[in-house]
Amino acid sequence: MQTEIGQIAAALKKKGSKVRPVKRKEDGTAGFHRYVQAWALTGGDFVGHFLGINTGTPLQRKLSKLAILLFFIACVCALIVEAANSFSSKNEVVIYGVATGLSMIPASLIVVLTITMAVGTKRMSKRNVIVRKLDSLEALGAVTNICSDKTGTLTQGRMVAKAAWIAGRGTFTVGTTREPFDPTMGEVTFQDGPPYDRNAEKTALDPSKLQSGSVVTEHPSTERYMNIASMANVAHVTQNEGQWQARGDPTEIAIQVFASRFNWNRQRLVGGNDDSETGEWQCLAEFPFDSDSKRMSVLYGKHSASREKFVSRWVYTKGALERVLPMCINIQDDNGGAQPITDADKIMINDSVDFLANQGLRVLCLASYEWTEPELADYSKVERKQVEQNLTFCGLIGLYDPPRPESAPAVAACSRASVAVHMLTGDHPGTATAIAKQVGIIPERLEHLAADVSSAMVMTAMEFDKLSDEEVDNLPVLPRVIARCTPHTKVRMIEALHRRGRFAAMTGDGVNDSPSLVRADVGIAMGQSGSDVAKDASDIILTDDNFASILNAVEEGRRLFDNIKRFILHVLSENIAQACTLLVGLAFKDAAGNSVFPLAPVQILWVIMATSGMPDMGLGMEVAVPDIMDRPPHDLKTGVFDTELIVDMVVYGVWMSILCISSFVLMVWGFGDGNLGSNCNNSYSEDCDLVFRARATTFVCLTWFALFLAWEMVNFRRSFFRQHPRGENYNWYYVFYQWWEDSRRNPFLFWAVIAGFVTIFPTLYIPVINHAVFKHTGISWEWGIVVVESILFFTGCESWKWAKRVFFRRRQAKISGVASLEGGNFDANSGGSINTSNTLESRPMSGKSKDTRATDAVVSTTSVSPQ
Repeated sequence: MQTEIGQIAAALKKKGSKVRPVKRKEDGTAGFHRYVQAWALTGGDFVGHFLGINTGTPLQRKLSKLAILLFFIACVCALIVEAANSFSSKNEVVIYGVATGLSMIPASLIVVLTITMAVGTKRMSKRNVIVRKLDSLEALGAVTNICSDKTGTLTQGRMVAKAAWIAGRGTFTVGTTREPFDPTMGEVTFQDGPPYDRNAEKTALDPSKLQSGSVVTEHPSTERYMNIASMANVAHVTQNEGQWQARGDPTEIAIQVFASRFNWNRQRLVGGNDDSETGEWQCLAEFPFDSDSKRMSVLYGKHSASREKFVSRWVYTKGALERVLPMCINIQDDNGGAQPITDADKIMINDSVDFLANQGLRVLCLASYEWTEPELADYSKVERKQVEQNLTFCGLIGLYDPPRPESAPAVAACSRASVAVHMLTGDHPGTATAIAKQVGIIPERLEHLAADVSSAMVMTAMEFDKLSDEEVDNLPVLPRVIARCTPHTKVRMIEALHRRGRFAAMTGDGVNDSPSLVRADVGIAMGQSGSDVAKDASDIILTDDNFASILNAVEEGRRLFDNIKRFILHVLSENIAQACTLLVGLAFKDAAGNSVFPLAPVQILWVIMATSGMPDMGLGMEVAVPDIMDRPPHDLKTGVFDTELIVDMVVYGVWMSILCISSFVLMVWGFGDGNLGSNCNNSYSEDCDLVFRARATTFVCLTWFALFLAWEMVNFRRSFFRQHPRGENYNWYYVFYQWWEDSRRNPFLFWAVIAGFVTIFPTLYIPVINHAVFKHTGISWEWGIVVVESILFFTGCESWKWAKRVFFRRRQAKISGVASLEGGNFDANSGGSINTSNTLESRPMSGKSKDTRATDAVVSTTSVSPQ
């Protein structure tokens, strides 16, 4: 476990102790009260864990707290019922108390929540996102920052070698090609001197001469360079039945294809099967690339004609310039020889790297030297430090990995959704900056920003890691691009975001990325190129390694969060309506002084389970609203129970209760004689006919309200009769039938509501069931009351939504000067969509004043302006 892999595994499996530690003094002693305190806290943790209030996801914890709250409210309601009936032990009083308590229990909530999350995982799988942990479903909607790799995620991962500078020879350039694996496609040109020499004349090379290999053999410097490109490389490029195929890492494939353009393929040098007897060269030792060394080295031996010994042995190295160039003491000349490297040579090398990197090319350094150590019987014992020394610089190669076509639109969509995108890549700063500008992560003109903001936008891992946590927290913005990134840098970036109160997602594919995936709020592993360790440490997996799929996951997370709010509001509003109706019903007493049920216990269960269950599932399958990615992420600390939901819950619940009570009162005292009969809570009689009809009317009203409320919950603020923004061709009379079209957009919800209407009739008119089970009877002219009550229900709901729209428009107008329905900035150029400003993370609270200063930048695809 002392190896790096062992430490990573230990970090991943490490779990905190369930026993609270004892607070001790500096000398290690502790008083008895400290032990009591630790035991009490440990016991509290155990109770909290048992009740579910300190374990699980934020949503699970809030629902556990809600369940405890509702349990106590149910007990209080039952106690009120008993108190109103002088704590009678009669069976009907006890049943009334139980029914009142039961009305506060959202029995279908957990079932609907589980099914909704299961449906959400299925929808995500269709959008190339596999959910490993349900925690991530609710977390995705709250993501404020995405830290993404570049290669294969923001870019296509299909690299092409575009330029190669061979020291002592010149620069080869490859033209445009649509077949990255085909070495015969694309024109190859040559110019003398380094790549930044714009005055050098370019000459197109004859394809036949290239394929003959003579371009390589004519110049020893070119041959030495091509040996590195071909053999410091484990990728395979072959032609089968006229089709070129490649196997290996994308970077090495691109370099191997480049060598194959000159007929210097690896198979030609080492044999059809690596290191077979047919090859001229044999691999003696290999030191693979890793994220710490950022280079790869191999030791090859060249067979003699008799193959009994090696004519020569060579060390070939390729990697990042800053990791290879310091090991070089020489630079090759035109004859392939070595001469001491000078400061002027290093300046020329760095200028060449900057020139290539600024074109968006990933630049690697190639070096070699002849190994003259004594022959060994076993080369497996050779250590890396023995071969990676005294190298000769041979040249550079620039690889172009074009951005995915969908990356720039996805980054722009993240900006509109107030989600900041950071690129953490192992590439050269120039390469990373060029790609970041192409996809819109940083603006084209950084010089237009304030000096401190501009300098912090792009940093190298070395610069970032040199800063202390305090210095990182004092940066005006966290870097949008970190080049030459290491796994440790990723972890520090996540910690810096957390200190600024941000909710971060991190992508990763390697074993070393697993700690940062665990530290991130949402760890995202690559399905195609990711290691098993990274996948095991992640929360979600992208099956296509595409950045746009992260945006799909965020959108699905927000949709799921909205749907959870919808059915929670729907369920709890019904609970309030039922509880209030039953509590007010305590005032309805018969001749014996017993309270008469406005709603029977079975009716309550029917509304909770049968009537509301399916519409709640339908609300969980509701499609995303048009502006879901044009608003800021939700706050996980607030969760689903924000102020608007709580107020809506009370308003809808009380309004339904008022209408239910009014229907019962109207039936008994308005159209009836006020006779509440005797023993009407237990059985039907002619004396109880009025109560049973009133109870049936109240039950139908509550059922209809529950079904109509499900449709009202589709949008919290927009009218049921116009759930979408007005289009250019909108006419006023559309309101009379547009609701019919909108209500059928969600087939499951539509048919669930229809089924709820249909199932009312058997409960009303089937003998025995109506009298003995539901404690009501069939109704006739009372349907008129139900229709009028339903009209009043819609009037109340629509009036409340209208009042909310007016309130939020005025509040938004005060904030931004522009009135908007959803609370964002109205964008007149986007057809009435909402465009919220994308504000990055503010500095964490520091100092005695604990003031939070918004000092980060507002970044879009065109401009960045500090707040």
